[in-house]
Amino acid sequence: MTMSTQKQPTIKAVTGFRQMLAAVVLSIANAIYTAMNGNVNFTAPPAPFDLPTLLAANTALAAANAAALDGGTKAIAQRNHQKEVVVKLLEQLAKYVEANCKNDLTIFLSSGFKAVSTAKTTIPPVSESIRKVELSTTSGEMLVTLMKYPDAGSYELRWAPVPAGGVPTAWISQPITSIRTATTISGLTPGTTYAFQARAVVNSSYTDYGDSVTQMAT
Repeated sequence: MTMSTQKQPTIKAVTGFRQMLAAVVLSIANAIYTAMNGNVNFTAPPAPFDLPTLLAANTALAAANAAALDGGTKAIAQRNHQKEVVVKLLEQLAKYVEANCKNDLTIFLSSGFKAVSTAKTTIPPVSESIRKVELSTTSGEMLVTLMKYPDAGSYELRWAPVPAGGVPTAWISQPITSIRTATTISGLTPGTTYAFQARAVVNSSYTDYGDSVTQMAT
């Protein structure tokens, strides 16, 4: 009698960075750099995946993003250029992580990248998924603290401005690998109310998003 084995799906990283705002790309790139720096699962990635190159590109993007706030044409063009540099590095690094994670979701998520979901979840929704949302001392930033979900390997946080109709649609998401400290969300528009939702990753599947928590940015 022969036994059939089901091949485990290959883990793929969520990318699509070009469709994101420069500030969001910078936030994600910094989070990935932090997660990868000193990560024993991905020791000393070789060029072009090396972390010093990503750090330098992130620093340049941060400076270009700040310079573009005045709306100058040259500054905006430079910001867009630096964003593309970071995007290309993230895309290359994503492939490196995919190839070197041993197809282990926990190892993959330790890189700071978010995995593409391959299965529809049957896990019940997260209740009280967000502990609190606080205003930061920096304008345009909020601090989001998540609730612990049993056996969760990581989490996904998303946020969006609340329009006049009250139903957010333009969601931006970010993987969260540690909830010991609050996650800083930057690039928010002062005076705009945002909705925040979170879900957990358990056994390669996502839970449903929990109820929204709203807060106005200052």
